[in-house]
Amino acid sequence: MTQRAQQVRAHDRRGRILDAALRVFAARGYHAASVDEIAAEAATSKGGVYFHFPGKQALFLALLDWAHHELRRRVDEAVAGPAAPLEKADAALRAVMNAFSGHRRLARIFMIDALGGGKEFHSRVLAIQEEFIALVRALLEEARSAGDVAPDVDPAIAARAWFGAVNSVVLGWLTAKSPASLEQAYRVLRPLIYRSLGAGEPTEVQR
Repeated sequence: MTQRAQQVRAHDRRGRILDAALRVFAARGYHAASVDEIAAEAATSKGGVYFHFPGKQALFLALLDWAHHELRRRVDEAVAGPAAPLEKADAALRAVMNAFSGHRRLARIFMIDALGGGKEFHSRVLAIQEEFIALVRALLEEARSAGDVAPDVDPAIAARAWFGAVNSVVLGWLTAKSPASLEQAYRVLRPLIYRSLGAGEPTEVQR
């Protein structure tokens, strides 16, 4: 087997292990899940898991990093479309909600299991959340300068309020299964947020 073929095989096995870890963590939770279960789910040996990841904590952190990069990719794509800063902020948070809507297991790992997994996991998730809040804040500052939101709006507080509202809706969807649809929930939430910014009614969401 060539070196290139070995690298491809190792990359594929690493991806298979991460996919298995996502399923096991989502079903069992971080503390109850074991490396043995993840190895069995990935159809590999325990040693095969340890070859790529030093332990369960490293696996979980790798999943968080993957989730972060995937969310950031979707957000960057979303904000590249609209021209107005307020529409970009709206598109960014809508992209996060849509990502979670299409991947419930990922949402649970990111928003529930990580926060209860320990200080390091909690700090990592909070840092990622702060990154997105900072992005929305910067866009709201631009929107205020452009006169698209009320001049007395504090972008820092407004960004946290907007992100917090989305976060609360997603948590309800994960834990209480209410709302049943994140897309429908955001359609209700958007006008409320826009009015709180003194921005009037938002344009219709483009599919």
